[in-house]
Amino acid sequence: MDVHPTAWIAETALIDRTWPRGVHIGPDCVIGEEVVILTHDLTRGIYVDTHVGPGTQIGARAILLPGVTVGRNCVVQPGALVNRDVPDDHVATGNPAVASRRT
Repeated sequence: MDVHPTAWIAETALIDRTWPRGVHIGPDCVIGEEVVILTHDLTRGIYVDTHVGPGTQIGARAILLPGVTVGRNCVVQPGALVNRDVPDDHVATGNPAVASRRT
């Protein structure tokens, strides 16, 4: 795993341990309660990197699917299912998550 020491991760967050070297969490990130960050999909036999950019906040019970990159200074709202990349300075909301520019 590549987790910056300034990142805060809730004790109940589920960070993928099947392929931990695919987890990349940048500086000053906040990973909320019961967040799931995945780097593998055994049904399709894929193992890919999942990135969380610097200054990003992931809300409670959000899910990041394998291979997703969440950009710098983003907010993933609680309960969002992120199945595609989120550009820098965006907010991801919903299931599946839709990114909109931060104001």
